[in-house]
Amino acid sequence: MGRRYDPDRRQRIIDAAIRVVGRSGIAGLSHRTVAAEADVPLGSTTYHFASLDELLVAALRQANEGFAAAVRESGALADPGSDLARELARLMGEWLGGERTGVELEYELYLAALRRPALRPVAAEWADGVAESLARRSDPATARALVALMDGICLQVLLTDAPYDEDYARQMLDRILPRPTP
Repeated sequence: MGRRYDPDRRQRIIDAAIRVVGRSGIAGLSHRTVAAEADVPLGSTTYHFASLDELLVAALRQANEGFAAAVRESGALADPGSDLARELARLMGEWLGGERTGVELEYELYLAALRRPALRPVAAEWADGVAESLARRSDPATARALVALMDGICLQVLLTDAPYDEDYARQMLDRILPRPTP
């Protein structure tokens, strides 16, 4: 039997890896578990991704896109008169209030970069991309501080199971943002 053309197979493998990590953590990820989840032959996973780190890089890139896109597409970045702290706090609330498994997965992949150097550039891409978007309304150093604060607040919520406090987040973000000059 000949090989059948399957243009979506690579994407299905990435989606399957995200589901496996979401369900079983990074420790549960293997070419075999991903192949079973994606319903593809084992050889397909190694054809598209020679190593698990390559697969994790692709999964992390895809997982990171959600919040970064929300920040990029926010009208508050383009409108100098808008309350950026309020908008960022709202976006974090939507993100944390959505599918919790997805948020936990993003952070699990993001933090996997501590032990897997191949993931570090992708984690940095996310932080740099969000900071670049935020720098349109501040300066680069302030934008990096905003990203660090948002990361910290999100991690605290995830690790403590505390409810997200949008008003607190807005107040803290507002402390970092420069005051408009009259």
